[in-house]
Amino acid sequence: MSPKEFEHALAFLCQRDGCRDVRVVGGSGDLGADVIATVPDGRRLILQAKRYGPNSTVGSGDVQKVNGTYQHAHGGHLAAIVTTSRFTQSARDYAVRVGIRLLDGDALAGWTSRTGPAPWH
Repeated sequence: MSPKEFEHALAFLCQRDGCRDVRVVGGSGDLGADVIATVPDGRRLILQAKRYGPNSTVGSGDVQKVNGTYQHAHGGHLAAIVTTSRFTQSARDYAVRVGIRLLDGDALAGWTSRTGPAPWH
Protein backbone atom coordinates (compact mmCIF):
# COMPACT_ATOMS: atom_id res chain seq x y z
CA MET A 1 0.00 0.00 0.00
CA SER A 2 1.39 3.40 -0.95
CA PRO A 3 1.40 6.32 1.51
CA LYS A 4 -1.53 7.89 -0.37
CA GLU A 5 -3.47 4.61 -0.27
CA PHE A 6 -2.79 4.44 3.48
CA GLU A 7 -4.26 7.93 3.93
CA HIS A 8 -7.36 6.89 1.99
CA ALA A 9 -7.66 3.70 4.08
CA LEU A 10 -7.62 5.81 7.26
CA ALA A 11 -10.26 8.10 5.77
CA PHE A 12 -12.38 5.03 5.01
CA LEU A 13 -12.07 3.84 8.63
CA CYS A 14 -13.16 7.27 9.86
CA GLN A 15 -16.22 7.21 7.59
CA ARG A 16 -17.01 3.62 8.52
CA ASP A 17 -17.03 4.57 12.19
CA GLY A 18 -19.38 7.51 11.86
CA CYS A 19 -17.21 10.50 11.00
CA ARG A 20 -18.50 13.08 8.55
CA ASP A 21 -16.81 15.70 6.38
CA VAL A 22 -13.85 13.34 5.94
CA ARG A 23 -11.13 14.71 3.67
CA VAL A 24 -7.73 13.40 2.64
CA VAL A 25 -5.46 16.44 2.58
CA GLY A 26 -1.97 14.92 2.89
CA GLY A 27 0.90 15.64 0.61
CA SER A 28 3.79 18.04 0.41
CA GLY A 29 3.17 20.98 2.71
CA ASP A 30 0.31 19.29 4.58
CA LEU A 31 1.42 20.85 7.88
CA GLY A 32 1.02 17.59 9.76
CA ALA A 33 -2.46 16.65 8.53
CA ASP A 34 -3.24 13.78 6.19
CA VAL A 35 -6.90 13.25 7.06
CA ILE A 36 -9.33 15.75 8.55
CA ALA A 37 -12.71 14.57 9.82
CA THR A 38 -15.53 15.50 12.15
CA VAL A 39 -15.96 12.71 14.70
CA PRO A 40 -19.44 11.61 15.78
CA ASP A 41 -19.51 13.96 18.80
CA GLY A 42 -18.70 16.98 16.61
CA ARG A 43 -15.01 17.45 17.35
CA ARG A 44 -12.62 18.05 14.46
CA LEU A 45 -9.97 15.31 14.19
CA ILE A 46 -6.59 15.76 12.52
CA LEU A 47 -4.85 12.50 11.56
CA GLN A 48 -1.22 12.20 10.53
CA ALA A 49 -0.48 8.95 8.68
CA LYS A 50 2.93 7.28 8.89
CA ARG A 51 3.14 4.19 6.71
CA TYR A 52 6.50 2.74 7.74
CA GLY A 53 8.16 -0.65 7.55
CA PRO A 54 8.51 -2.85 10.62
CA ASN A 55 12.05 -1.65 11.38
CA SER A 56 11.24 2.07 11.34
CA THR A 57 9.84 4.15 14.18
CA VAL A 58 7.97 7.42 14.50
CA GLY A 59 9.91 9.87 16.65
CA SER A 60 9.07 12.82 18.86
CA GLY A 61 9.75 15.29 16.01
CA ASP A 62 6.66 14.00 14.23
CA VAL A 63 4.56 14.44 17.37
CA GLN A 64 5.96 17.95 17.83
CA LYS A 65 5.04 18.88 14.25
CA VAL A 66 1.45 17.71 14.69
CA ASN A 67 1.20 19.45 18.06
CA GLY A 68 2.39 22.70 16.52
CA THR A 69 -0.18 22.70 13.72
CA TYR A 70 -3.32 20.72 14.46
CA GLN A 71 -5.13 23.44 16.39
CA HIS A 72 -4.05 26.68 14.74
CA ALA A 73 -3.34 25.61 11.17
CA HIS A 74 -6.20 23.09 10.88
CA GLY A 75 -8.73 24.09 13.55
CA GLY A 76 -8.52 20.67 15.19
CA HIS A 77 -9.91 19.75 18.57
CA LEU A 78 -7.88 16.54 18.76
CA ALA A 79 -5.03 14.95 16.88
CA ALA A 80 -3.74 11.45 16.33
CA ILE A 81 -0.78 9.91 14.58
CA VAL A 82 -1.42 6.50 13.07
CA THR A 83 1.45 4.28 11.97
CA THR A 84 1.89 0.81 10.58
CA SER A 85 5.01 0.57 12.73
CA ARG A 86 5.73 1.80 16.27
CA PHE A 87 6.66 4.93 18.23
CA THR A 88 9.84 5.75 20.09
CA GLN A 89 9.60 6.15 23.84
CA SER A 90 10.30 9.88 23.52
CA ALA A 91 7.42 10.20 21.03
CA ARG A 92 5.09 8.37 23.43
CA ASP A 93 6.20 10.49 26.38
CA TYR A 94 5.71 13.75 24.51
CA ALA A 95 2.33 12.68 23.11
CA VAL A 96 1.07 11.97 26.63
CA ARG A 97 2.21 15.42 27.79
CA VAL A 98 0.43 17.27 24.97
CA GLY A 99 -2.62 15.01 24.55
CA ILE A 100 -1.97 13.63 21.08
CA ARG A 101 -3.22 10.11 20.53
CA LEU A 102 -0.88 7.52 19.06
CA LEU A 103 -1.94 4.36 17.25
CA ASP A 104 0.85 1.94 16.45
CA GLY A 105 0.53 -1.05 14.13
CA ASP A 106 -1.17 -3.17 16.79
CA ALA A 107 -3.67 -0.43 17.72
CA LEU A 108 -4.33 0.18 14.01
CA ALA A 109 -5.10 -3.53 13.57
CA GLY A 110 -7.55 -3.29 16.47
CA TRP A 111 -9.27 -0.23 14.99
CA THR A 112 -9.45 -1.92 11.59
CA SER A 113 -10.96 -5.13 12.98
CA ARG A 114 -13.22 -3.27 15.42
CA THR A 115 -11.59 -5.01 18.35
CA GLY A 116 -9.90 -1.80 19.47
CA PRO A 117 -10.92 1.85 19.75
CA ALA A 118 -10.91 4.49 17.06
CA PRO A 119 -8.39 7.29 17.70
CA TRP A 120 -11.04 9.68 19.03
CA HIS A 121 -12.06 7.34 21.87
